[in-house]
Amino acid sequence: MPSNDLESTSNGPADLQPLSAALLALKSIEECERFLRDLLTPGEIKTLVERWRVARLLDQGGFSYREISEMTGASTTTVTRVSRFVTQEPHQGYRMILDRLAKVSS
Repeated sequence: MPSNDLESTSNGPADLQPLSAALLALKSIEECERFLRDLLTPGEIKTLVERWRVARLLDQGGFSYREISEMTGASTTTVTRVSRFVTQEPHQGYRMILDRLAKVSS
């Protein structure tokens, strides 16, 4: 049996907590970018950036899924999935951050 979370290979919810704590420890956008560039492959960064751009465009409104797909390069399947997470899924992580950033910028 593993003696600590570094030895575990389950990749379950408990494994997300140390990563979340690491993200919260970042103190600037520069630090965050440096950490993400070390942690993720260029393809993974592209995917995350693409999904975040899709979420912001969905939140902005006024665009069809096809238009968002063309603007971002994301598939319409990805646009649909992100839309579902923005509006319907119980975690509401996208919604929380979109709302928080809207308050900061207003």
